[in-house]
Amino acid sequence: MTNSFHRFIAFALCALILAAQPVRAEAIKAVASIAPIHSLLAGVMQGLGEPALLVRGAGSPHAYSLKPSDARRLNNADLVFWVGPGLEGFLVKPLAALSKRVSVVQLSPGNMESDPHIWLDPRNAAAMVGVMVKALSGADAGNKARYEANGAKLTAMLIRLEKEIRASLGPVAVVPYLVFHDAYRYFEKRFDLASQGFVAVHAERPPGAGRVLMLRRKIRDKNISCVFTEPQFEPVLAKTLIEGTHARTAVLDPLGADLKPGPGLYAKLMRGMAAALLGCLGANG
Repeated sequence: MTNSFHRFIAFALCALILAAQPVRAEAIKAVASIAPIHSLLAGVMQGLGEPALLVRGAGSPHAYSLKPSDARRLNNADLVFWVGPGLEGFLVKPLAALSKRVSVVQLSPGNMESDPHIWLDPRNAAAMVGVMVKALSGADAGNKARYEANGAKLTAMLIRLEKEIRASLGPVAVVPYLVFHDAYRYFEKRFDLASQGFVAVHAERPPGAGRVLMLRRKIRDKNISCVFTEPQFEPVLAKTLIEGTHARTAVLDPLGADLKPGPGLYAKLMRGMAAALLGCLGANG
């Protein structure tokens, strides 16, 4: 046999041996606090494992109570991703009590108490993807290339998504509206929308009678086109506010309450918000 044939056999055997060797004994265990963060994390981890999600459905991170099963997931995790104490206050003490073996990754630059809903800007989402890629690559170096490839794919999708939403909302960008609580600053700033403020000062408490009267005057004086509520809040208050005016009500879902968790949730969430805004504001604009 020729030398070239021997080299080919040796190369093939090496390739088979390397392919048979697992990069890691088991898939990395990652936990995400809320569905939008989980979606981005699932995209970065695609093909390598599935992260666990704590707050599901219409649950609010502002008032969530940690379950025993959640505590077990946290204790067994390699990495935990959360926005920060300004959003998931229920995690502050449990995370502080975790073993040093568990890496806790805060995705916000600070407490962000005024508006911690940073994921509602696609550029912030892209920055978070970068943090996730770095953290996962550090914990699972053998799969670094895969995490980086997934991250690059996600980032390209987010760039396209921002352009798509900007184009769809352009026709209603100047139409005034109110949101239920102060959760949309990043979305509104990124897409140059004409929000006139929010109904509830505190997400978990309805406004008092004085604020309701002020808001009704504002709806008339500012010619508010739409008052948005959210899936976890009853729409009765919004209906009371618009009674006797030309305003309408609709639902904005910043958490993906009705969406299936997974890699596709983030884009569906953002498109759903854009569609809700366009549907309500366009009908009155």
